[in-house]
Amino acid sequence: MIESQTGDLVSLIDGLTRQGLPPDTDALTKVAKALSKVFGVDPDEVAILALNAKDKTLKFVIPEKLSTVGTIPLSSTAALAARTARDRRPDLVNNFSSSRHATVFEGVPLGRDPAELIQKIMSAPILDGTQVRGVVQISRKGRSTSSAGLDFTQKDLRALTVLSPTLERFLKLCTP
Repeated sequence: MIESQTGDLVSLIDGLTRQGLPPDTDALTKVAKALSKVFGVDPDEVAILALNAKDKTLKFVIPEKLSTVGTIPLSSTAALAARTARDRRPDLVNNFSSSRHATVFEGVPLGRDPAELIQKIMSAPILDGTQVRGVVQISRKGRSTSSAGLDFTQKDLRALTVLSPTLERFLKLCTP
């Protein structure tokens, strides 16, 4: 099942690449939905961040609403996305709400009950060879760890990591 849904994501990004234009809101929504289906999460539980190597910051591409909120410095010790980019290593945390992390972006309303926070998360670098181009994160939100659903597994994390080349092509379209 994951293979067919991954295929849908690859086909979508192939189509966007053929267009050669930066993705509009509709395209960003479609990418979030396709990626969410691969992991059985809601589209608002998908995040893709692009690295600005010059400024050494990460900026949200998806969810689009977070792109205007600000950036995450790579030097941040409280942001999982920054650590993922710095270490070039995927990670999963099934007790994220109880770990120290930056919460500024979680405070931005995305149409979900504000009491439903990220409880579980996977984070993987988006690489172009050995160069980090961004980070992809898949989360499970809920009022508690148990209400957020199943724990992420190492198999899930491997599946997310395999998507790096596809997501790197997507990020090329998003950044000038």
